[in-house]
Parts: sequence; C-alpha cells; structure tokens
Amino acid sequence: VQLQASGGGLVQPGGSLRLSCAASGRTFSSYVKAWFRQAPGKEREFVSAITWSGGSIYYADSVKGRFTISRDNAKNTVYLQMNSLKPEDTAVYYCAAMPGGRPPSAPAAYDIWGQGTQVTVSS
Repeated sequence: VQLQASGGGLVQPGGSLRLSCAASGRTFSSYVKAWFRQAPGKEREFVSAITWSGGSIYYADSVKGRFTISRDNAKNTVYLQMNSLKPEDTAVYYCAAMPGGRPPSAPAAYDIWGQGTQVTVSS
C-alpha cells in the first residue's frame, strides 16, 4: 500500500506545475484523496481534496482560483494543477487518502500518506 507523489520542482513566480500521486498495492478508487503541504518551520496545511466520484471538491482559500485537483480512478492517480504560483506556495507537497466520512481538511483524518515532493517558487 503506497502513494507516490511526483512532479515537484523549481519554478518562477507566475509559473505552473502539475503534481501527480499514484497509488499502488491496492485500489483507492473509493477513497477521498487530498493534497497537503508543509513549509519549513510550519505545520502541515490542507491544500485540496476530492471525493471518489469527483462530485465534491475542496480548496484552501489560499489556492482557490489557482489550483485544480482532479483524479483518474482507472489509473489510481490524483493530480494537482498549480497555476500562478507564488513564493508562499513553496513547500513539500504530500498526497493522502482516507475512506471518507471525515473532515476532508484535517490531516488527522487521513490514514495513508505519500512521501512528499518539493515545490520551490523562486526567481
């Protein structure tokens, strides 16, 4: 049972990145999937979440209108398209999964975590 995040890197302010999180070892198609991030010296914070059908999507206020979450259940993969990136978006981004029925923005609600991918926004 594993989540593998990828797609991070160094980008200039105003640029874009797309993160991917692939699940292996079991099927997570019915799970809520989410992205969190953690900057140095700060607590892990919620970024976005999506239910298994994609019918409900949640965003932190700080990323609304700039980030888009999506999922492909056939590929067991969730994506985070990040546009108009700002230096304050710099962090390690983690994907996570949970069965559902819990607050989607709470880190403690998630049972399964990926290893994280570094996103650095700097000129």
